[in-house]
Amino acid sequence: MENKPNKLNLDEDMINRIIKSSTTTVGIIVKDGIVVGTESQATAGYTVVNKTAQKLFQINNYTCATISGGVADCQYVVNQLMALSRLKQVEDEKVPDPQYIASMTRNILFSGRSYFLCMMIIGGYSLKKDTGVLYGVDLLGTLYEEENFLSFGSGSPFSIGVLESDWKQSMTKTAGINLIKTAITSSRERDAGSGFELQICTIDKNGFKQVQ
Repeated sequence: MENKPNKLNLDEDMINRIIKSSTTTVGIIVKDGIVVGTESQATAGYTVVNKTAQKLFQINNYTCATISGGVADCQYVVNQLMALSRLKQVEDEKVPDPQYIASMTRNILFSGRSYFLCMMIIGGYSLKKDTGVLYGVDLLGTLYEEENFLSFGSGSPFSIGVLESDWKQSMTKTAGINLIKTAITSSRERDAGSGFELQICTIDKNGFKQVQ
């Protein structure tokens, strides 16, 4: 039987590259906010091209983003989010809520409809809700909010296993940081696309803080 092309004109190889994007990104909800982390290896096929790639970005004082997929595409989206966040802050005279940033991410990726090979975790602290929030956005613009934890990238199955086992409601930030380290280390041990140094941040009512 002849294989029919998918509606988005994505070939099988492209779909596999998107699903298996070489990285591990993790976000978890903790008692006072969120903890988000990733590793720092960038690959081209089976070649490690960068051992210190930035995959965790501060969008504003209450929102961060992680990237997985095509580096150039992800960097473009992150730059757009930073610019949109600054414009919104000037207009409203206050830092935009993480939900606004997640919605803008969704709009950018949905308007591209697979043009941007990008999957992102948007995490932050909502002053309106007085709690940490965590969103996942895929390359088609699908947006969903997670109540516990989230992981993207080729190493995500290993991290998810750790999170499923060890995540607990109302974890402290310290416990959350240690769990992130354990989860990503598990991925680095088993996934060839994940490796080298960790990048971790926390966000609470006092704002963004780079931990590692």
